[in-house]
Amino acid sequence: LCQRDLSDKQWDILQPLLPPQRPRTGRPAFDHRPFLNGILWILRTGAPWRDLPARYGKWASVYSRFRRWTLSGIWGSVLAELQRIGDANGSIDWEKHYVDGTTIRAHQCAAGARGGQATQALGRSRGGFTTKIHLRAEGNGKPLVFVLSSGERHESRYLEWLVVLGQVKRSGAGRPRVRPKKLVGDKGYSYPSLRDKLRRRGITPIIPTKSNQETEDIFDPALYRERNKVERAMNRIKRYRRIATRYEKLACMYAGMIFLACILEWL
Repeated sequence: LCQRDLSDKQWDILQPLLPPQRPRTGRPAFDHRPFLNGILWILRTGAPWRDLPARYGKWASVYSRFRRWTLSGIWGSVLAELQRIGDANGSIDWEKHYVDGTTIRAHQCAAGARGGQATQALGRSRGGFTTKIHLRAEGNGKPLVFVLSSGERHESRYLEWLVVLGQVKRSGAGRPRVRPKKLVGDKGYSYPSLRDKLRRRGITPIIPTKSNQETEDIFDPALYRERNKVERAMNRIKRYRRIATRYEKLACMYAGMIFLACILEWL
């Protein structure tokens, strides 16, 4: 195995969460582990699929399965199960969560999808041809949920989506957990309408006010300084070259790469 492939410990956690190794009909599929290590090599290096080393299998087969699993939602299911296990172990901090957004430069090969760029979370911003990742992290800095948009879209437009989608299933009975007690964000989220929506959900907004707004009495400067946890989480995700630069034409395929990076954060 390559030094940066999945470790035995990581594989032992991940293996039970994957689809059955042997299909009921048809040819037996090659092992999941080299397939996953091949995708992680692409994720880490940012190389074209055709450059995948032969030890991981045929590049077309690895790409085909990655595409199939992405479209069927397997990566999201694996991440949700890892988060459920983490919540059952008490490793998710529900006292405070953090939100932030980052702009990603898209390579020229990301253009040209059918239906136009607007439907694939691509657009033009000051950074050029870009997409944007909106991320919500739990209190310890692990990623909970993300949303993609075109690069020129403002972070505030996606705060409600981050709150609604960040659900974690309970191990036993009961509705999924979704609401932290406090939500920390920068001035980009400082809108009275957003504050009201958070309060109606029982969430205390820890967001600094702009110079033309009234100061919030509940603002906690010490807690706000911990917002760097979501920034560090974003940087850990962006250390993978396939995420730091977007090469995928389809938003769902790019999201598949981000799901994989988030899964590694939870392993």
